[in-house]
Amino acid sequence: MLGWVLGGAAVVYAGYASMAPRSQLYGRTFVCGPRGSRQIALTFDDGPNDPHTLRLLEVLARHEVKATFFMIGRFVVQRPDIVRQVASAGHVIGNHTFNHPNLIFCSPARVRDELEQCRKALSDVIGEHSNLFRFPYGGRLPHVLRMARELNLESVMWSVSSKDWRLTTADAIEQQVACNIRGGDVVLMHDGFPQRMGADRSKSVEAADKIIRRYKGEGFAFVTVPELARTVARLQPPARSVS
Repeated sequence: MLGWVLGGAAVVYAGYASMAPRSQLYGRTFVCGPRGSRQIALTFDDGPNDPHTLRLLEVLARHEVKATFFMIGRFVVQRPDIVRQVASAGHVIGNHTFNHPNLIFCSPARVRDELEQCRKALSDVIGEHSNLFRFPYGGRLPHVLRMARELNLESVMWSVSSKDWRLTTADAIEQQVACNIRGGDVVLMHDGFPQRMGADRSKSVEAADKIIRRYKGEGFAFVTVPELARTVARLQPPARSVS
């Protein structure tokens, strides 16, 4: 009986670890910067999306904030003009697959195809871009992480979710973020929707404005994921030589 209980618990934990943002069970991912630091990285998934990615760009420009966008390849092909505007504004753009499947259920060949198609779509539109990659739904297993490594992609998760896909007001989204910010966070938000172009993300855009105002007022700096990662690297102790 104990064996069945332990086996069941192991299965449950394995399933949890495949989706949990902070889990490193199946391989290393970037989750956050130094805890308690005065930096925050805003990230936006599932774009480009007309018109809300463009409205978000206006908010970010007004506050002089740079963010990180994880884009879906088929929407990149559909609206390359928006992608170019995001890149021209100095934001970081990463790979969010071509079709946004849950990669847990994809074969290694399908995973590779999703990543390569998205990378090609971005390269065709803006040329060189970041090597950042985010799993749709956060779903990953060892073969997904292995494929990302083989393609020299850096896997990025998040430490704070805005839950803006289910919360219905900007105030609720802002409060969800505020309840979880500790400093050094990577914040997950959305400027698009994986099923269709034109999804209403107005509440996310409004919430982003509120979040930036709030935390700038408290002395926080908003940075991109690569900038936050460089902060982590600077704080790592030098490797000891082995004699």
